[in-house]
Amino acid sequence: MGSLLLLSNCKPESTPSPAQTGTLTDRDGKVYNTIKIGNQWWMTEDLKTTTYQNGDPIVYKDSTTVLWLDTAPGYCFVDTTSWAIGMLYNWYAVSDARKIAPVGWHIPTDDEWKTLEMYLGMSSADADKVNFRGTDEGDKLKREKAANQIVGSWDDANNVYIIWPNNQSGFSALAGSCRMFFGSFGDQGIGATEFWWSASEHTGSNEVWYRYLDYNKSNIFRFYGDKRYGFSVRCVKD
Repeated sequence: MGSLLLLSNCKPESTPSPAQTGTLTDRDGKVYNTIKIGNQWWMTEDLKTTTYQNGDPIVYKDSTTVLWLDTAPGYCFVDTTSWAIGMLYNWYAVSDARKIAPVGWHIPTDDEWKTLEMYLGMSSADADKVNFRGTDEGDKLKREKAANQIVGSWDDANNVYIIWPNNQSGFSALAGSCRMFFGSFGDQGIGATEFWWSASEHTGSNEVWYRYLDYNKSNIFRFYGDKRYGFSVRCVKD
């Protein structure tokens, strides 16, 4: 009888539910993978569109300084003319009324980024801070190391005692660097950093909230920057 009672109290180990995934197609015909993280649906790739929703082309800006010093909407390639990672857009393109996000999707607000971060384990108090915040939420966003690396794969970190990219969230972030407002690319370059715009302007300045991941950090950087920067874009579902 005792053994029967013992067996009746045993519960099978639960297995995690598989992630909900999908795809979306932008106006250019490019297909993106998507994933549900908490109650939000996110693209698992950076935006690559070169047109607005109405079909107007987004202006391509090359490496000359003068083109990045103005306030005209524009984009550039991350890696010369590679489509592997995504495009870098200034905030004037991101905020343009013609919309660069695919239909049914939008640029995440600062609060929507916080929702993602807190779902991954960041406290609400940390989420409201600036600079690097949280613990390992950044590693949960980064695409993990693989045998066959692609453009934008994360560099090896200097501190070998810390566990690095694990992509626990399925967000699959790559490291596409950024474009400075004076025309040059970020110092550390592809493989070391990744920057994304939010849709939220910073109160009291003419700058915009963004997120930044670093190959040598496990947490997530939050601050505001010049609208002329070239950053990547992730979209969240309406």
